This record gives sequence, C-alpha cells and structure tokens, in this order.
Amino acid sequence: MKAITFAGFRDVEFETVEDPRIEAPTDAIVEVAVAGICGSDLHPYHEREEGLDFGTVMGHEFVGRVAEVGADVTRVKVGDVVYCPFTTNCGECHYCSVGLTSRCTRGQLFGWVGMGEGLHGGQADGVRVPLADTTLARVGDNLTHEQALMLGDVAATGYFCAEQADIKPDGIYAVIGCGPVGIMAVRAARHLGAEMVYAIDSVSERLEMAGRAGAVPINYESEDPVLALHEAADGRGADGVMEAVGSFGSARSAIELVRPGGVVSVVGVHTETEFAFSPAEAYDKNLTYKVGRCPARAYMQRLAPFVESGDLVVDDVISHRVPLADGADAYRLFDEKRDNCTKVVLKP
Repeated sequence: MKAITFAGFRDVEFETVEDPRIEAPTDAIVEVAVAGICGSDLHPYHEREEGLDFGTVMGHEFVGRVAEVGADVTRVKVGDVVYCPFTTNCGECHYCSVGLTSRCTRGQLFGWVGMGEGLHGGQADGVRVPLADTTLARVGDNLTHEQALMLGDVAATGYFCAEQADIKPDGIYAVIGCGPVGIMAVRAARHLGAEMVYAIDSVSERLEMAGRAGAVPINYESEDPVLALHEAADGRGADGVMEAVGSFGSARSAIELVRPGGVVSVVGVHTETEFAFSPAEAYDKNLTYKVGRCPARAYMQRLAPFVESGDLVVDDVISHRVPLADGADAYRLFDEKRDNCTKVVLKP
C-alpha cells in the first residue's frame, strides 16, 4: 500500500510499505477514506520529539471502512464506516473506566514506532487498529467523514480544553493559539456558556476565523493581550486561559493572562524540560494548572450529537483537501502556514 512515512528532520515521503495485517484476534484493518495532518505531527517532523523510526507511517487522525477483523472482534464488522481516537483503548482498565482514556494502560499512539516497537499511523491506504471493539466507533448516518475525523482529535481536544478551564457564563476567558484546536476551544467555550472569549494569535486569517467562532480576536503583534484582558476584567485578568500551542512563550503568556485563583488549561503538546513559571509564582497566584493529552475516545461519541444537530461546527477549519500522494508537499504547506492553511485532509 501507499503511505506517508517519516524520513528525518522536516522530511516525509510518499512510498510503498507493507500492507497492515491482523496480528491479534482483537485487531481490525481499516481502509482509510480520509486522514488528517495534525499540529502535533510537526513535533517529530521537526524532531522536537525524538526517537521515531525512519519509515514509520505518520498520522493519528483517520476515518475509513473496516476491511477485516480478528476472530475476537464483535462490536464492529467488515463494511462498517468507523472513526477513531488518536490512541487505542481497552475499555476495561481503571483509566478507561473513569474517562481518562488517553492514559489507558494498554493504549498506543497511532503513528509512533520507536526501536521497532509501536503502532503505524493512518496517513496511508490502510491501518491496523488494535483493541478494535473499544477503540473504533461507527460513523452515524448524520455525520460526514470530515466531521468524524475532527471528532477523533481536534474537536475533542478543544472541548476538553474548554471543560478544564471551568467555564462560567459570566467569566472572561482567553484562548492562546487559533489553529484548529484553538478554534475548537473557542467554540466549545461558547457552547458551554461563555459570553466573553478572547482569542490570541498573530495570523490574520486565523484571527478572523476565531472572530467568526464568537471570540474577540487579539493580534499579539499589534496589541498587548495582557493589557486587553486586564482592562476587560477590572484589572484582574482572565478567569481561565486555554493554551493550545505548546511552547514556552505560550505557557508564559498564559501565566501572565490568568487572574489570581484562575485556571490555566493546557492541551498544546509541550516538549520543553521546564515549566514557564516557578512554584512561587503558582503559589502567589493560587493557580490551578491543568495539562495533558485529551481522552478523545471518551469525548468523540459524547460530542457527536452536537455536531449532528449543528450546535457544534467542527469541519470548517479544514482549508486544504489533497491526495495522499501529495502528502509530503502538504506537510510543508501546513508547517509554513502558506496559502492560508489551517488544516489539511489527505485522501488516499
């Protein structure tokens, strides 16, 4: 089959790889219909996260049709159109039972193979899905492939970020980073009742999208977000800050924006070795800091009815749809934010 594979620093390739095959009776093979390029795919692409084997099939966002199932798979069947979170889930361990599916004791991240161990990703003609019964979900009749694709990662992560921020209708909130997850965090905050959400970025097209999603856009290159938030909140700062970038600078901005007693909710993937604030600063602000990987499996089916009804729009962040064969060029386009690129969908 054809796939987009890791080839080193800022290098991926479109090449022929071995077809996925059933390796355990709980596996399924999914023929991929659409796959996404995610901002976190850029971490290994830039080698900010190291250890990915050359030749690893990239990507953890995909929707497709079940082509084959193992002997123990009973909940999904051949022919089902399914969507998937970015990690596998057993559905039985403590973490799955309490809804923290991203920390499943048997979970694996799609698109990460290191030292020969791990799981290939979904930017390919097909993908092996372990623990298929409790990882995959059927795409409902009222969901498009692209809506389902967003639910498996971007929409779930944005909503998780907003819920962690403890949204109240009369609060004042800030979202740092207006990429797809940031836009979803804006929409989620509004869906949860927030009346005042500020969105911070420097890319004009993304700020315009945040404005359409219901936020007050702030371009940090021409306006001081800290000053703006403190003026809006009688000098206090934001009640909650949603950080969807994953950098030292964005983390530092979140600390400066949040009021004493406020919440910082972090879903941007961080690769730094130290926090952007000291224990003393956290103590002096009575800070609540929530950070970590979204339990997408626990969110995606819960959010699906909101998407089906039109209460939550998730697919308008997609700016480019390209053949899988053009995936290497699409990575460069996405990385460099050319041509107003916000989200790329690959089509095998």
